[in-house]
Amino acid sequence: MKNIVKTGGLLIGLALATTSCNKTLDELTLNENKPNNVPAALLFTGILNDAYEAPNGQYEAWDQYYLNNYDYYGNNRYDFGSGTVYYTTLKNVGLMEQQALAAGSPAVNPYEALGNFFRAYLYTRMSLEMGDIPQSQALQGLAALTPAYDPQKAVFVQAFKWLESANADLTTLIAGGTTTLSGDIYFGGDLRKWQKVVNTLRVRLLLNLSKKNGDADLNIAGQFASIVGNPTKYPLMTSSADNMQYTYVAATNNFYPNNSRNFGQDGSRKNMSATYVGLLTSLQDPRVFATSEPARDLVDNKKQSPTDFASFVGADPGLDLGVMYVNAGLQQYSFLNRKRYFSTLTGEPTIQIGYPELAFNIAEGINRGWLTGASAETYYTAGIQASMAFYGLPTSGTYTAYFYRPGSTDVTASSNYDTYNIPVNYATYYAQPGVKYAGGSTGLTQILQQKYLALFRHSGLEAYYNYRRTGVPNFTTGPGTGNGGRIALRFKYPTSERTANTANYQAALASQYGGNDDINGVMYVLK
Repeated sequence: MKNIVKTGGLLIGLALATTSCNKTLDELTLNENKPNNVPAALLFTGILNDAYEAPNGQYEAWDQYYLNNYDYYGNNRYDFGSGTVYYTTLKNVGLMEQQALAAGSPAVNPYEALGNFFRAYLYTRMSLEMGDIPQSQALQGLAALTPAYDPQKAVFVQAFKWLESANADLTTLIAGGTTTLSGDIYFGGDLRKWQKVVNTLRVRLLLNLSKKNGDADLNIAGQFASIVGNPTKYPLMTSSADNMQYTYVAATNNFYPNNSRNFGQDGSRKNMSATYVGLLTSLQDPRVFATSEPARDLVDNKKQSPTDFASFVGADPGLDLGVMYVNAGLQQYSFLNRKRYFSTLTGEPTIQIGYPELAFNIAEGINRGWLTGASAETYYTAGIQASMAFYGLPTSGTYTAYFYRPGSTDVTASSNYDTYNIPVNYATYYAQPGVKYAGGSTGLTQILQQKYLALFRHSGLEAYYNYRRTGVPNFTTGPGTGNGGRIALRFKYPTSERTANTANYQAALASQYGGNDDINGVMYVLK
């Protein structure tokens, strides 16, 4: 899934008995073929790859976008295991900063500024999965082998401080003429783009704390208003050109997770979810033509038009996996669009932090009353249009849809696709009562629904986190989702914590979840 940069070499064994006795042990074990120092730029590239979140994994089932129907390859159950940890990556963040200083960089330098960004990004990512986590005492080596867990609130408070510092340092660097850094796979080293990412992440994190708006220590609404209301001090993404998105390169064997080489394995063993496809079709949303295929049973046997919204059907995520498998084999569900996602090796860019989500986050904040004198509808419509543009849908005109012809064996051949020229008109789409911004609680639901649609195949678990704190869109449950008919609320702590950090692990469970590492436990940000 990731192309992780390798920063170390092989240790070469030395025959100590045959070496001069006046050399120290360090001299004897020195590998002269191994670099003594890894450049900050190389570490930065590795950190970026470590932090990348790919589509096509289990996250998409938990986001209720794209479901497993064949149990050998996975299921759709919310029986969460351990959360993801990034402590090794965070250790490399510190090493990156050290190497930048060792190479002669001043105290305020690009790697230091983005080091603070990655601390905020990765610590909050772990916290959103699990709750309280070791932060202030983490990564101290022998000085703190059993680090205490920081409360989730403290994790976010510290993250906001890091992001404030990162923004300030980037402002200083850019004003002083330092506008680039090396090792950047996203923006070619453009610090102005990175500054927008820093502040866009901060807006995302503020929305993740929406239930804590009344906490004076966090000052959620105040922070939101300060950032969104002052783009000079806090530059934000202004278009999809600012997206932090992972682009795949076939020449380096860096393939999109779905591609022509794994179509035989992946093409029919997963199918679309009713949560996603049903929302698209209920809104007569043309994005369904770009992301999905019509259910062939409805087209070939029931003789429905392949461009009829009613021909696109996802499976209920709660359906028993065996039943889903049989139905999928009967072509009763829509599958992932073969042309877009399987016909090449590079698919589409995968957004990690992007403008469409930001637009909806700002719209949500305004709807919640966090900023006065601004229009939620302006940002809401900007988010919809940016998402549609990502799929190549025109504001007004014709969209050419490609649907894989049944019985075809080569997903790469254009001749194996039926093409349909579908009229698209944004004004007509937006005029629908279910789409046109209504304001109030209805408007909030609309914002959250459109954000969900825009996050398809992007940004890891962000769609799940939005559901978890708002209940929008409605996630369905049943035998296929397990966990007693509940959507799990958190991941467990790593099993190593039970034995390696027992006292602090037990204290964290006692303070949050009644002493149990409970996937249905309610963490601080959800209370």
